[in-house]
Amino acid sequence: MSQKMDRRSFLAATAATATGLLATRTASATDDFAGFAVGVQTYTFRNFDLEQMLKRTKELGLKSGEFYAKHIPIDSPPEKLKAILALCKEYDVMPKGFGVVGFSKDHDANKKLFDFGKSIGAHYLSADPSMDSFDSLDKLCEEYKIAIAIHPHGPVGGGKRHRWWSAEQILKAVKDHHKLIGTCLDTGHLIRMATLGEKLDPAEQVKVMGDRNFALHLKDHDNKKDTDVPFGDPAGVLDVSAVLKALKAVKFTGHLAIEYEANADNPSPDMKKCVAFIKETAAKIS
Repeated sequence: MSQKMDRRSFLAATAATATGLLATRTASATDDFAGFAVGVQTYTFRNFDLEQMLKRTKELGLKSGEFYAKHIPIDSPPEKLKAILALCKEYDVMPKGFGVVGFSKDHDANKKLFDFGKSIGAHYLSADPSMDSFDSLDKLCEEYKIAIAIHPHGPVGGGKRHRWWSAEQILKAVKDHHKLIGTCLDTGHLIRMATLGEKLDPAEQVKVMGDRNFALHLKDHDNKKDTDVPFGDPAGVLDVSAVLKALKAVKFTGHLAIEYEANADNPSPDMKKCVAFIKETAAKIS
């Protein structure tokens, strides 16, 4: 059999199990949001230590997070990880994902990140992979059953765009790879692309990725002031209802992480508005 046919057979075998795997892993999520597993990207609380972040997340009524490296350092020894996860359990806020992390063609380095993801119980790794990393990631996704969720960062300064700036760019790169390689789209960064003349509709971007949506960073952004705003704010542009409907349409079973990068010293009041808005909107479309 040719190498090309080998790849086709491999993809066919993994496609049948990828969606079911993620669905099983999120089935136990609380149903306060009409079936969506809603948590926080802990970068929102980047000015707080782990326990302070957990306390504030619990106060929001959220029970999961995509953790970033300040809150769970990647190089934590096993004893420290055990203590971190015990504290997460105490506050009833558990890691569903981790990131954003980089991947390259260095298979051993990539494997260490998957080992770390497994050790914290992550369902996915929000990622910024290099183009030459995918052969390695194919093998690791198959071995660990952890999804790689490519995260677009939009404009990166100097009039330049991030290499993963749209769903189309990501899908083109991953369509012939393991079905557990997809996206963690970021609605705020998609909105920011308008500053470079690319008007992207977050709901349509979700539809482009289809069953390769493994997570989502949900945020609204005011391009004029270059700042995040709470959902429903007049300065914002995000149609939260359209995004949730698109997620329903593609049978999304992943993690919906609210991220808010403004007011880093006290994001909780605006985050409360965001949580209430999602809860109300999800109830309307359920």
